[in-house]
Amino acid sequence: MIAEQAEAIRVLQEKVERLERLVSRNSGNSSFPPSMDAQPGRKRPAPRKRGGSDGSRRQGKQPGAPGAYLAWRAAPDERVALWPAGRCGCGTALERGQDLGVAASHQQVEIPLVTARVIQYDRHAVRCGCGLVSAAGRPAGAGAAGTVTYGPNLQAWCVYLMSEHAIPVHRCADLIGSLAGAAPSAGFVHGMLGRAAAAVRPANAAIRALVIASDVICCDETPVRAGPGPGWRKRYLLVAATARLTYYMLGERSLASFCRFVLPDLAGVVVHDRYHAYSNPRLGELTHQLCCAHLLRDLQDAAQTYPDAAWPAAISTALTGLIHAAATARAQGLDAIPATTAAPLRRAFADGVTAGIAHLATLPRGIRKNPRQPCRELLQTLRDREDDVLRFTTNLAIPATSNQAERDLRPAKTQDKISGRLRSPATTSHRYAIRGYTSTARKHDQNALTVLRDALLGHPWMPPVPDHI
Repeated sequence: MIAEQAEAIRVLQEKVERLERLVSRNSGNSSFPPSMDAQPGRKRPAPRKRGGSDGSRRQGKQPGAPGAYLAWRAAPDERVALWPAGRCGCGTALERGQDLGVAASHQQVEIPLVTARVIQYDRHAVRCGCGLVSAAGRPAGAGAAGTVTYGPNLQAWCVYLMSEHAIPVHRCADLIGSLAGAAPSAGFVHGMLGRAAAAVRPANAAIRALVIASDVICCDETPVRAGPGPGWRKRYLLVAATARLTYYMLGERSLASFCRFVLPDLAGVVVHDRYHAYSNPRLGELTHQLCCAHLLRDLQDAAQTYPDAAWPAAISTALTGLIHAAATARAQGLDAIPATTAAPLRRAFADGVTAGIAHLATLPRGIRKNPRQPCRELLQTLRDREDDVLRFTTNLAIPATSNQAERDLRPAKTQDKISGRLRSPATTSHRYAIRGYTSTARKHDQNALTVLRDALLGHPWMPPVPDHI
């Protein structure tokens, strides 16, 4: 009886530990989004230190980041003369006064009020002296003769609002009506997604090829609610990104989807969050860089799980020091962190990992043998895949984090929060085909609305091919 009670107590203790650990998860020590920090009973992350002596980042615009301001223009687009009106204090009309010149000037940046216009293109025919008849060509974007269509500017606006700003279809139609006076139907607006996706297909094929040929890419994945089914059924949106390219693919949470992605053909380094699919042999011999931002969050979790242990802080300090050293060396134009800087930090990193593994080995057998023991897998990864963790220190072209991919996935979470569920997987794929095209164009300093209009007119913007390919 006593033995049974002891076993029941042990099982309950393990359950309580697991539940406490689940409740303690937040955006500071796991991959949970910040929106989950406000859930009842969940421990919120400690506020970040900003602008301190430790070099942490201040709030607001960062040094060197591009800014925007209103500058006075010596040659404005339009000048409006304002004259005094009414009568002077003596009773004389001010319009009869002597002109003393401009007393003060003001400039405003304004947009004109737009009203949709119906433009009729009359295609004339002429007969040559030889008797041959020639007719003018059809204007770009026009339908068959005798029909009325919406022009490419309005079409581009529809696609831009839906793909770039997650505006729902009916609200997009309403916005077009309010801003331009046109009244496109919801069906027309929704159909523009498929037309635009077909128009940007050549550009996306080029983007995919350039991603595969890149020396380094960042990858990430996130569940999205798309297609019919219960609320828990989701699909997976995968992204491969660089500072100049963005490529999306909508698939399932399966290895088959990862095999259809760019990974099997990749020759460069892939930076990722160590999701298990990236290490599957079916994807080939990939060269990995594990995301250090995810590792630092997991080390923060370890520090909270084992508050008396020193190894989580030691590893975090060494890893953060290497990241800062990489940023400094990169700013100096170096190819790698100098050995004199990297060696002591790498040694401290390895010593911290060794200390952590030794610490877990001293824990009571009942907990140490528990396959769910916190942080064991993290320490094994840091020990067995040290080269994949610290690859960025020997090649500064490799980023230490997959933040670029996470930034390019963020619009998908905004779309999820606004729409709840996108009912058609095909249309969802269209949305992200368009998004990949415009995101890549933005990274090349192109205007998203302009490149959408160009694509709808049949000549999409194409990403330039680097010289080294």
